Amino acid sequence: MPAPRTRPTTAVVLVSALAALGIGPAAVPAAAATVPVGAGSYSDTRPAGTSGPTTNTGTPVTPKVTPAAQGKPVPTNDWWSSLAFQRYGDNPYSTPMYGHPLTYQAVAGGLEIGYPTSPAVVGDGRQYEFAHKRDLTLGLTGLNSPDTKADAWSDWTVTPYWSDGARTLRTTIGHGLPFVYAKGTGGDARITTAETPTVFADQGNVLGITVAGHHYALFAPAGTDWNVSGRTVTAGLGGKDYFSVAVLPSTDALATYRKYAYSFVTGSTVNWSYDAGTVRATYALTTEAKEGTERGTLQALYRHQWLHTTDPLTPYTYVSPRGTMKVRESASFTTSQRAAATLPALPGAGVDAARLRGYLNEVANSADPFSGAVDTYWTGKALGKLAQLVPLADQIGEGAVRDKLLGLIKGRLQEWFTAGGANEFSYDQAWKTLTGYPASYGSDTELNDHHFHYGYYVYAAAIVAQYDPAWAADSAWGSMVRTLVRDTANPSRTDGAFPFLRGFDVYAGHSWASGHQGFAAGNNQESSSESTNLSAALVLWGSATGDTQLRDLGTYLLTTEGEAVSQYWFDADQQVFPAAFQHDTVGMVWGSGAAYSTWWTANPEEIHGINVLPVTGGSLQLGGRQDAVRRNLAEMERENGGPAVEWRDILWEFQSLADPGAAKAKWDAGNAGYTPEAGESKAHTYHWLTALDTLGAPDASVTGSLPTSAVFLKGTTRTYVAHNHGTTARTVTFSDGKSLTVPARSTATGTGTGGTDPGPGPSTGNTFQLRTGGTLTTAGGAAAGSDTLASAGGANHDGTPDRPLVYEVRNVDGTLRSGGSTAFRLQVDAGTAVGLGQQARVRYDLTGDGTFDRTETYQYFATDPVTGWEEYAQTRGLKSATGTLGDLRGGTVRLEVWSAIGNADARLQTGTDRSVLVIPYD
Repeated sequence: MPAPRTRPTTAVVLVSALAALGIGPAAVPAAAATVPVGAGSYSDTRPAGTSGPTTNTGTPVTPKVTPAAQGKPVPTNDWWSSLAFQRYGDNPYSTPMYGHPLTYQAVAGGLEIGYPTSPAVVGDGRQYEFAHKRDLTLGLTGLNSPDTKADAWSDWTVTPYWSDGARTLRTTIGHGLPFVYAKGTGGDARITTAETPTVFADQGNVLGITVAGHHYALFAPAGTDWNVSGRTVTAGLGGKDYFSVAVLPSTDALATYRKYAYSFVTGSTVNWSYDAGTVRATYALTTEAKEGTERGTLQALYRHQWLHTTDPLTPYTYVSPRGTMKVRESASFTTSQRAAATLPALPGAGVDAARLRGYLNEVANSADPFSGAVDTYWTGKALGKLAQLVPLADQIGEGAVRDKLLGLIKGRLQEWFTAGGANEFSYDQAWKTLTGYPASYGSDTELNDHHFHYGYYVYAAAIVAQYDPAWAADSAWGSMVRTLVRDTANPSRTDGAFPFLRGFDVYAGHSWASGHQGFAAGNNQESSSESTNLSAALVLWGSATGDTQLRDLGTYLLTTEGEAVSQYWFDADQQVFPAAFQHDTVGMVWGSGAAYSTWWTANPEEIHGINVLPVTGGSLQLGGRQDAVRRNLAEMERENGGPAVEWRDILWEFQSLADPGAAKAKWDAGNAGYTPEAGESKAHTYHWLTALDTLGAPDASVTGSLPTSAVFLKGTTRTYVAHNHGTTARTVTFSDGKSLTVPARSTATGTGTGGTDPGPGPSTGNTFQLRTGGTLTTAGGAAAGSDTLASAGGANHDGTPDRPLVYEVRNVDGTLRSGGSTAFRLQVDAGTAVGLGQQARVRYDLTGDGTFDRTETYQYFATDPVTGWEEYAQTRGLKSATGTLGDLRGGTVRLEVWSAIGNADARLQTGTDRSVLVIPYD
């Protein structure tokens, strides 16, 4: 749910400090023109009495860009947007910008640079932040600019510009860049430091200094020299106009960084692809050699990136609010992930048709199905609620109810898609954006939340398109849907009317909600799930209309943001949040960190639920880490003093992604006495919980060859589901070898045909279950059991096996899969003990000669004293590795598990397909 975004007096975001800003004086509109778009239209002038982008005092603003950038679509809702959107009239430069590992703030004399490495936990323990703190200011001698403008930008870099009439300065900064690249005229290079620097290397035009414990290298043109005077460091540029600064991971990295100091980054581009269940993305920088011929560079990868790349990385790392960043020595890298699943709806497995019919009629026959909604956000919520029910009515043969719901959705969409009525969309030529009026939550004055609002419209339109393709034709209402898509998630970099992927930060891996980024803590996003709702809507709309490029974009966005949410909102691997931050999830992520809060309430149910709603067939990716779901809900109940009351339906549906039976039991016990969340209905909640109770939880380890497919696992039985939007039947194949024939314009459900069904687990190799007694086997059908993990006895055995449980399989033949890696899912239980951690090591003897050729030790898994099993997986990260993998010829594979820390025994589950080792071999 979006909310007013006001300027905090500190970087702490506390509910009590938030207040809605009043809308400033409206501009007097000229005579409005209507722009026809298919059967619909929008206006090129705002409705009377409304506002567009303004400062916090209501003064209209236009993009703060240089003449070189004038007229280009400005990427609002980015990590650096305060450069271009002057939300606060007293700051013509920027607010802090969090590029990671570096932080920046534009000031009159140039660019402040910081590298925050020590987090603060503030706001009564509800927020952690690595707040911007200046180490250096990069500028030119005498520079005193009245403002800073955006001069150029690319997918994740930006070039701020300063000029005071006598001097000009341009710098290029970006996500993952350890360098700041500067071009200046009219003055010498000048670096001022926050405290007196310590020089650790002086090589003339290359200077190594330490400031506040952070190491920096300064690079001037060849033949020049840096001079240190107190806190000021200067260098003449020798007739050149360039210099650079780098933050070093250590002083001994200077030689490596010097190699790339004059290879200036000039742009950044991501390219993605979808193929048979796999999403690949390549992140590439373009460079220009200022000296010599070196065109390579260094870039720091976020956790969600380095977990999914097989490209070599250096030993260098950085601290960031998103956990450890790892450095790659190259101008590009590629990630590969299993695609997130999307369905128009769950199949109606186990559903009582009569009961569902009654719930559907409650909504379809209500006096006001839109619950009084008038603005873009609440109208969107209502559209989403109705759209969820259309496939459910169709499943039980309720054609009349289905068509009534479709009529309600079409009617309201067409009202919004036609200019001149009580509600309409209006295009702002200066900001290159489409705003719906009546607006809400700053979607007009601050350009907030367009992806939240319009995602519901695109989702509802996609459901209509599934049943009425003619309505979705470009000549009918489809062109207006595509215009909303262009505003929020434009796949084109050459479209002069809208920016590329407005809200989605391709390098950060998730969207940002604030249009202006005008906060000390950077930009923010609260409801990540409303962001992924747009991505799922793109998958469904692209599938329904035959636009595979848009479908694949949606799959890339959903898959990428799903992993970012898992890591940065839910801390699924427990490797991101600082140790002093005592929460398992956050309600919002900031550039500087994250907060256990929302914009409007401190209610734990809503803090946890805001990153779940709306629950749709695009929400299945939330179940990819069932251990994290359980931790999340356990914390909610601790903070809440018991089970959910207000948003119980949302949280039941969330629980069903990990424990369907328990969630359904809560529905059975409490469905009579609650009011559905505004975007939910009893019809949808009943259907969702019943279907998953019947099918089992989503199994993300197996993917289909179509984005609109999913797999569910109950016990040892997998159920395969796929929807075919096409006009002819097709066969969907799954990564475990199973296949499913899906009739045209239908959903098919079944246990699949063909394949070996080796059990759940990542689809990168053969899957072995653990057996009590120390064996690994591909056989199924065993009874569940457990083995005892001996206590660490209060010692620290991190990285060194101590009395391990050993499981082994011999005489294994296999061909190494290119790009594959080891994977495992191990169910562990600490009981009521605290402070325990289990660790795994996997060893490969390629020829069975008794010598292990490859050893992989993984980071240990810190268990919680929660009821039931917790899942330890390879995504915790590789701690160390020796040797090289090759083909197995009569080889041996060994798994060792032990207690790395703690003072009590734990258990390891055996005999089930929930505890498995997956080796990357065919």
